[in-house]
Amino acid sequence: MLSLLSGKPFRNCSSAASYSTALRRNKYKVSETPVKCSQNLAGRLKKYDVIVVGGGHNGLVCAAYLAQTGKDVLVLERRHVVGGAAVSEEIVKGFTFSRASYLAGLLRPSIIEDLKLKNYGLEFIMRSTSSFTPTLINDPLYNGKSLLLGADEQKNYESIQQFSLADADSYAAYEQMLTNVRELVVPGIENPLPDLPPKRKSDFLYTYKILTGMIKSLNAETVRDTTKLFLSPASQVLNEWFESEILKTTLACDSVIGSMISTDQVGSAYVLLHHVMGEIEGNKGSWAYVKGGMGSISNSIAASAKDLGVDIECNASVKEILLSSDARRVTGVRLQDESVIESDFVVSGCTPYHTFMELIPSFTDSHPRFAKQLAQQDQTCGVFKINTAIDRLPNFACLPTSKDDITAGGGPQHHGTIHFETRLQDLVSAYREASDGIPATRPVIEMTIPSTLDHSLSPVEKGHHVAQLFVQYAPYDIKPEVGSWNDPNFKEAFVNRVFKIVDEFAPGFSDSIIGVDALSPLDLEFEFGLHKGNIFHGALGLHQIGFLRNSHRSPLEGLYLASAGTHPGGGVMGAPGKNCATVLNSDFKR
Repeated sequence: MLSLLSGKPFRNCSSAASYSTALRRNKYKVSETPVKCSQNLAGRLKKYDVIVVGGGHNGLVCAAYLAQTGKDVLVLERRHVVGGAAVSEEIVKGFTFSRASYLAGLLRPSIIEDLKLKNYGLEFIMRSTSSFTPTLINDPLYNGKSLLLGADEQKNYESIQQFSLADADSYAAYEQMLTNVRELVVPGIENPLPDLPPKRKSDFLYTYKILTGMIKSLNAETVRDTTKLFLSPASQVLNEWFESEILKTTLACDSVIGSMISTDQVGSAYVLLHHVMGEIEGNKGSWAYVKGGMGSISNSIAASAKDLGVDIECNASVKEILLSSDARRVTGVRLQDESVIESDFVVSGCTPYHTFMELIPSFTDSHPRFAKQLAQQDQTCGVFKINTAIDRLPNFACLPTSKDDITAGGGPQHHGTIHFETRLQDLVSAYREASDGIPATRPVIEMTIPSTLDHSLSPVEKGHHVAQLFVQYAPYDIKPEVGSWNDPNFKEAFVNRVFKIVDEFAPGFSDSIIGVDALSPLDLEFEFGLHKGNIFHGALGLHQIGFLRNSHRSPLEGLYLASAGTHPGGGVMGAPGKNCATVLNSDFKR
């Protein structure tokens, strides 16, 4: 079965611009033939107002907003498809995978409206079930009961009540607390951070605008709750609200997503907050599927950008960001085929590390302190993504699949995010192993089956589905004596370990798999340019948020950053791209 793994290292790279560090480590085999410009691009190597390097969703958002103000913008994307980590690809014939990112919930409503994305095919599919946590039939604590949470408050109450009446009574108040904190914090992510100290009248007015938006939601209780979420471990916050292990553990999973952090560490509660900060179709803190997969978000942004006049080129790999003779400002980019495209402004949608350390060879020498700070930024993450094509739905022993469920394309237990952890200690133990350079013996797993609600993704009429497994606590840097992601057998053993955990709750799951696309942290770096496999372009912790995250303005004149490595951070949010465009447009006016 696992001979079908498609995310193995050493696949021929579509770009000879592979990361120089990776090449020094001999991790990747690079195509010997550089990718040529497309004929479209080769025929019009003019000077652009702005060049955007990297066609991920943030780069596309930035390009679209710049074009709205009349800028002549070119987007250059290394891969054959735009979207970065927000892509839909048919790796197994007949099955469409959201290969990296897998749920929508953070994309800012203002971006959807400003760019008219729904006119370009963006369609969300709401989930009546937000999460399902099965338990083992022989678990003495739960006796085969399961936890279902979703949009129906009464059903939530009844499900939680199985484990704790007090928790059922507290849950709605907990959700309201998160809503109140969200309303206070959101104005700070909808806009770029203000210049400090303010130097011009416009700076003071801008700061006042942000503060005014936050003051609307200001009260003593919300300030106290916000402070607690920023400065407390998630376990402490959840222990104050709830008593049942299964509820606390289900909610705590949001506190470790994409982060090498434990639920008992300060900063984990902020990660939880970050993942409930969005909204979908007016539903605050909700997550949804996207019709056609996550690539539909990127495709709708690209279509909007094109209509605004943006030129977008795929298979166009940037070899170098070019600088002036005094190395103080950018002058354009050089592509892999040595073509040069000029521009006084370059926006990078790539990771900050790749931008400065690999696309600007002289940067370390010209800016040694900044380069050292960049090299020391926390890149730990521990994400492993597995996409599977299955010939039948998982049949959970604690909540078996009915015939009606099969006919309808799944029951409520298949529609939401499925968790396989039932005790907080499960998360803590997995973290401890991973932080020591050992892939977790029992990694934390989130499963989603988007094809149950989006039948365009797989041959649902045959009972076939797409099951996506987002796996946590698989460190990029593994102790040499333990193994290496470069070893196919080691990678395969980890994948099988994940499948066996699912088998415990849904016997026969492994046998239902007919195709696999497994992406280790190394593969995430190779395929999507995510340095050390970090899905947020840098760890999302208290030590790297707000003013401690990379600025949109860089030390080089004319070079700007629009990736998730800038404020307000990662997830398919679009805010870093929009905020970068705001900063750049402001600088154009000065």
